[in-house]
Amino acid sequence: MTDSPLRVLAIAAHPDDLEFGVAGTIALWADQGAEITWVMVTNGAAGNNEPGADLAALRLTRREETLASAAICGVKDVRFLDYADGTLTPSLELRKDLTRIIREVRPNRVILQDPTQVFVGNFYINHPDHRASGEAALYAVFPSAGTRPIFPELLAEGYEPHDVDELWIDLTEKPDTWVDITTTMDRKIAALLCHKSQVGEDVIPMIKQWAADAGKDQGYAFAEGFRVMKLKQEPPTAEAANPTSQN
Repeated sequence: MTDSPLRVLAIAAHPDDLEFGVAGTIALWADQGAEITWVMVTNGAAGNNEPGADLAALRLTRREETLASAAICGVKDVRFLDYADGTLTPSLELRKDLTRIIREVRPNRVILQDPTQVFVGNFYINHPDHRASGEAALYAVFPSAGTRPIFPELLAEGYEPHDVDELWIDLTEKPDTWVDITTTMDRKIAALLCHKSQVGEDVIPMIKQWAADAGKDQGYAFAEGFRVMKLKQEPPTAEAANPTSQN
């Protein structure tokens, strides 16, 4: 047993992705004492489609919005990788950047976006940046973070290998684990509304409906769903290892 706090690394393509998807869960875990790091992969500068928009200024605005949102969720460590918004690929460069952060932060749990999710219902084509961020993060978790010969330059920088315990996959249509965010739903909404350059209060009914739908079959007023992978399995008990034994 260890008294060390749970360490969580949450990786997303864009500012506001985590708020739409998992901010209620993150706020709950932070309240429970977890140490949480957010990673924003892109700079969010494609978030204005108006002719003549000042995209350099938008990049700075979205950074400030993210920091304000993170504070509401109890997150003190926010990283910005500053990749171009809208044209992200799951490159080796990105995988190495994420591997470096994993080895530095040494999280027990990593949240990433489902890289296999292309269609969401019959109304949304998943943004390719979401899939690219998810794929790069997935392969940073395994095999890159824990394998010494991969990215040996990181060893020279002082980043030793690290094996993640759990993978929590969001933005997925195949959840198998739900977190009750009833007590943190208001903070999820407040965090999302920090992104004033992107959303307004008209988004609140939709966000509440999503969370209510996720919680309905679980008996929760509001929930967020994940697909969870336990990358480090508990060793089998003696009975499980020898099922024919008698008590």
